[in-house]
Amino acid sequence: MTSGTADPLERLRALQGADLPVHGGRTLAYVYDSGEPEVDRVAREAVAAYAASNALDPTAFPSLLQMENELVGFTCALLDAPGTAVGTVTSGGTESILLAVQGARDSRPDVVRPRMVLPSTAHAAFHKAAHYFGVEAVLVPVGPDFRADPVAMAEAMDDDTVLVVASAPSYAHGVVDPVTAVAAAAAAHGIRCHVDACIGGWVLPYAARLGRAVPPWTFAVEGVTSISVDTHKYAYAPKGTSLLLHRDAGLRRPQFFASAAWPGYTMLNATTQSTRSGGPVAGTWAVVEHIGDAGYLELADRALVAVDAIVERIEREPALRLVVPPDSTLVAMATDSSCDPFTLTDELVDRGWYVQPQLSHGADGASIHLSVSAGTLAHVEEFATALTESLAAAQAAGPVAVDADVVAFIEALDPTTLDDDDFDGLLAASGLVGTAADGGLELPTRMAAVNAMLDVASPPMREALLVAFLDRLQRPVRRS
Repeated sequence: MTSGTADPLERLRALQGADLPVHGGRTLAYVYDSGEPEVDRVAREAVAAYAASNALDPTAFPSLLQMENELVGFTCALLDAPGTAVGTVTSGGTESILLAVQGARDSRPDVVRPRMVLPSTAHAAFHKAAHYFGVEAVLVPVGPDFRADPVAMAEAMDDDTVLVVASAPSYAHGVVDPVTAVAAAAAAHGIRCHVDACIGGWVLPYAARLGRAVPPWTFAVEGVTSISVDTHKYAYAPKGTSLLLHRDAGLRRPQFFASAAWPGYTMLNATTQSTRSGGPVAGTWAVVEHIGDAGYLELADRALVAVDAIVERIEREPALRLVVPPDSTLVAMATDSSCDPFTLTDELVDRGWYVQPQLSHGADGASIHLSVSAGTLAHVEEFATALTESLAAAQAAGPVAVDADVVAFIEALDPTTLDDDDFDGLLAASGLVGTAADGGLELPTRMAAVNAMLDVASPPMREALLVAFLDRLQRPVRRS
């Protein structure tokens, strides 16, 4: 058989050259690096071995069922789960959260207009679940320490509430909510309580074993009914796997879907997916087997020591501050008026450190997010140097400003009716990005001005502008 491309792998490597590095500990968002090349090798080989396998039918691929059950068992031990606990392997944290919300909704068919009570810092995946499943998200302001307010959350619960949520930790600020009080309030109302530990669930148990102060959040807390934890984060497994654990099988059952209302096979799914590649499951199982409990303890220690060093470096800079002291591996920092987080982000990216800008929210200003991995520890001195240099450059440039005419243009737009002409008009007015010949976008090399423009927009307008932006990015490429 002839191939349309002489060497597609060569082109693949060329394309990948434009991507962020996934190893080296310098990408502090989106990827999680153990710093161990052998972990990567084991994962690649396991994914390749199972790439064509299908977890749709556990009787057809019993090895995948065995691996999933063993992963759930490992996680149960990690999260202080009782002997009644059950779990499901999903494609990522968002799917785990979607299923937690869907299962809670379907467990209460008597509720016509279901609601869920969330701290305002809960992950956006809960808003996605609200949108998909028709569950109203009731947002409760957090305290000055960015942790959930259990009293205010209890006051927000009513007979239509089907789920209450806490984070361990929250993504934006890296702090653990007071799960004990939140879960107790939910239990007093007879409501499920889900703990979103997608990003912390595989490191916080080890942090506690290392003697660090970790607020209670696992199934050891009475009233916690389900927990989500991502293995493609601090289990250092391949992208996309997560686990959703329930305290007992009865709590999980509404999550399952079956349909015999067609002439084909009776559909039976534990997740939102039907066909599921066995590759991520096998890759995750192989990595967990390879690292093991003692290995994860060591990796957690490396990541947390790296956090300590980064926090100490931030605290030495008068122009920088921690938004809140971190409880885990997530750090949020802010700048004073001598510069801005968006320009500082660009300067760090220019020096080979990818950090994630966070737009202002309510009364809280913009900040910079760092997800620190075990692989970062070997490079913390390099980060310290880059931070000092980047801060000096950002201060020399001064805070980025959005032209008053652009601000007025944005304020005049209606996010509910934003169309292509509006979007093109904003591109022209801002001078930040232009339309390419193929209808796509020509992106600027530095993003501070773009982020500053988004920062002055209302949240609904940000959403509308970014949807329009994504639409322009995802356009067909026709090759002869």
